[in-house]
Amino acid sequence: MKKQQLQETTEFLQSKGFLKPQVGIVLGTGLGKIVAEIDIEIEILYRDIPNFPQATVEFHSGKLIYGNLSGKKVIVMVGRFHVYEGYDLWSVTYGIRVMNALGIHKLLISNAAGAINLSYKKGELMLINDHINLQGNSPLAFKGVATFGDMFVDMLAPYSPEMNAQLTTIATKNNITLHQGVYASVIGPHLETRAEYRMLQILEVDAVGMSTVPEVIVANHLNLPCIAISVLTDECNPKNLQPIDIAEIIAIAEKAEPKMIVLFKELIKL
Repeated sequence: MKKQQLQETTEFLQSKGFLKPQVGIVLGTGLGKIVAEIDIEIEILYRDIPNFPQATVEFHSGKLIYGNLSGKKVIVMVGRFHVYEGYDLWSVTYGIRVMNALGIHKLLISNAAGAINLSYKKGELMLINDHINLQGNSPLAFKGVATFGDMFVDMLAPYSPEMNAQLTTIATKNNITLHQGVYASVIGPHLETRAEYRMLQILEVDAVGMSTVPEVIVANHLNLPCIAISVLTDECNPKNLQPIDIAEIIAIAEKAEPKMIVLFKELIKL
């Protein structure tokens, strides 16, 4: 059933012109400005794609874009899916499997995250070099998963060391502060308590969010090289925790996004 769904979606998109893409991009909360940099050829709403989940979060617009960026054919997911929307992990990661089936060679992921490492400040970027899955499940935990790839996926280096090194060089050349660290993925949609932030500090987590890790696990299942960058939108200090302001988080993500766009565009050129 899952293979049939995937095939139907892939064939539909191919019939619409999604042909020979090279790079897949997933845009996180408040991170949509890169779309303006793309020479768009095709744009389809998720609701018009067979078997595709629907984005339900107001700042995730829910469309798939195909076009040219930095001389490469790209597919961009403008809006992703989360466990907290009520989706299972197959649905959360469905877009990754579709882009892989269409033929992408690498995957670039972005997200908005809270800084657990208090030496990192809001508005800065963090390149994820490892993660901790605190969502309580795996996107590979379903019957028949072995028909899509090895069941027991090695996660020694879930984020491409080669692309991470390239991004570090690009950031240095462009005077962009790019931290590196461990990202923890929680279910949400509620934010963490002071005790939970202290726990994350004990676990040596540098940033926390509600996405990305399931997508990365699936990318590794598919042998699809990937990277992920967090835009740090708030500072999670359990000793001085402030009420959350979603509007401020979105504004900070939008202000920081141009730096992420530079990194993505330069990486895609390589």
